[in-house]
Amino acid sequence: MSLFPPASCPRLIVKIGSALLVDESGGVRREWLAGIAADIAARAKAGQQVAVVSSGAIALGARRLGLPKGGRASLEDAQAAAATGQIALSQVWAEMLGAQGLTAAQILVTLDDLEDRRRYLNAAATLDRLLGLGVVPVLNENDSVATAEIRFGDNDRLAARVAQAAGAQGVVLLSDVDGLYDRNPALPGAVHIERVERIDAAIEGMADAGSASGMGSGGMVSKIAAARIANAAGAHLAIASGRTGHPLSMAARHTLFVAEKSAPARKAWLAGGLTARGTIHVDAGAAKALKGGASLLAAGATRVEGDFRRGDLVAICGLDGRTLARGLSEYDAPEAALLTGKRSGEHADILGYAPRTAMVHRNHMALL
Repeated sequence: MSLFPPASCPRLIVKIGSALLVDESGGVRREWLAGIAADIAARAKAGQQVAVVSSGAIALGARRLGLPKGGRASLEDAQAAAATGQIALSQVWAEMLGAQGLTAAQILVTLDDLEDRRRYLNAAATLDRLLGLGVVPVLNENDSVATAEIRFGDNDRLAARVAQAAGAQGVVLLSDVDGLYDRNPALPGAVHIERVERIDAAIEGMADAGSASGMGSGGMVSKIAAARIANAAGAHLAIASGRTGHPLSMAARHTLFVAEKSAPARKAWLAGGLTARGTIHVDAGAAKALKGGASLLAAGATRVEGDFRRGDLVAICGLDGRTLARGLSEYDAPEAALLTGKRSGEHADILGYAPRTAMVHRNHMALL
């Protein structure tokens, strides 16, 4: 039985890592890719809409340009390799899907495209229309213009964000690993984890940041981060081995991260945000209140970090430093700092004007 059968998963996002799509010499593994295209065609025939997040542009471009270290020796090399390789990547996808009677579409996005609310909604509308037309969107980060400061950095989290935008019920991260282990799988006695109901500190502690192939940019840390984003949006996520010929048509060994109850679209977008402009640290009482559905009041804040403005996305962290929630700040950072730890009755005197009811209102906040 395949992962995420069409009957229970009308929309599926499939992420393919560089190590699966590109061989060690920098060429496309065409036979393997043809198998994936056949799997997608079978799912489309069964009524499932599939979008692909495909790595490989930098690896393909580096070969064509003769760049060292797979095109990752410098940001400039990576951008040049991406610009060159993306043409080849889109061509091979169009060819392979076309051979199965499917139409491919290319969408290149940057981090800002999915972090800015208006641009996010535009991307979501485009995805919805393409999928509704029976097209297979093939997405990738626009590495030719992205910089170190404004990029996803890996396609795992991009796939999760795409799933959120597309309203998908499932995400498959096809990789050179077959899921999560309780320790580095290279170590003796490592145990494979088949199912994760909740991502907690213990699960995060099992992650190994390294990329096994040396070709990609994401390790297990990025995959767990992707699972958190997808699950918060109501999508199950599987990390599965792509080392078989038809990994979407069989039950490849995998780890399944089970989705939470789907959050409203706006709160799912907030929960998946990656570029918080600042951080508000809170005490134990505020952390408990947040979990109970309350807004963040200034009295429960202990410290403010960052240079944010009213309406910017901020992270809310507990005493242990873990992020409890993300939300939109009701104050600029300097004002928030002045109010930290102060009771509501003191706010008007401190600010010189009528204060707002909360630092971060519960209607503009998503718990993690």
